[in-house]
Amino acid sequence: MTLFHFGNCFALAYFPYFITYKCSGLSEYNAFWKCVQAGVTYLFVQLCKMLFLATFFPTWEGGIYDFIGEFMKASVDVADLIGLNLVMSRNAGKGEYKIMVAALGWATAELIMSRCIPLWVGARGIEFDWKYIQMSIDSNISLVHYIVASAQVWMITRYDLYHTFRPAVLLLMFLSVYKAFVMETFVHLCSLGSWMALLARAVVTGLLALSTLALYVSVVNVHS
Repeated sequence: MTLFHFGNCFALAYFPYFITYKCSGLSEYNAFWKCVQAGVTYLFVQLCKMLFLATFFPTWEGGIYDFIGEFMKASVDVADLIGLNLVMSRNAGKGEYKIMVAALGWATAELIMSRCIPLWVGARGIEFDWKYIQMSIDSNISLVHYIVASAQVWMITRYDLYHTFRPAVLLLMFLSVYKAFVMETFVHLCSLGSWMALLARAVVTGLLALSTLALYVSVVNVHS
């Protein structure tokens, strides 16, 4: 039974990534190693972020919620956008190809580094726990988030982007960077349960994805 539970969690977490790779056309471009390179870039960026946070921002431990401190820590996530831009700038091809390579490689690296061991150790435990199902669902939300972030970075780095689109793209990028901080603050203030927090994150990510998609389609149509 525990192995069956682990299989469910593993499939829920990893199969959407495999399906995305196959259905997005990346497999036809033999983009596997490009995705691996994006994953290596992810590791380097996360290492730099951890060193920066450990040096300049002490860990918050209980007591009054440090709003300013947590906001400053969330600002470090700008490094993810820089890393995604670095990955896309090293790949030649159409915009959607660059976006999917960067996003899929980035999200897969995060999935392996942050959720692989907890799923392997925890989901195979004696007792059933919903948190591993939640962790698997959350990995899918992360995939959407990084696709959205990559699309935003691709749009803002276009040299021919119309100035009328720039404020909207910058606003969406700001929301992407501070989405985790806003959700954490909202959950803390409202004392939401784990399922409600997951639902809130899925809804916010979905709205951000739809907004970015609408803007992306407008940018592509105008410049085509």
